[in-house]
Amino acid sequence: MATDYDAPRKNEEDQSEESIEELKARRHDKNSGKVDEDEAEAAESFELPGADLSHEELAVEVKPKQEDEFTCMSCFLVHHRSQLADEKKMICKDCV
Repeated sequence: MATDYDAPRKNEEDQSEESIEELKARRHDKNSGKVDEDEAEAAESFELPGADLSHEELAVEVKPKQEDEFTCMSCFLVHHRSQLADEKKMICKDCV
């Protein structure tokens, strides 16, 4: 939006009078009293087709940490030794 810097400026009294008039005009507006709908509540009631995964099972093999791996003390992810940036602090290259 362009601003006309040459236009006369309004003082605080003019601005407050306008805002009061605007509020009075909006008082009769039907939409002014509506409260916005909470998106989280609206999303809970919305169901995608095929989104029911209650009958599905997750089959992932979990292996213990290997000898050539380390746990980063910053992000707590297990990385290969080649990702080790600081051996004393045990921090990976991504966290440095």
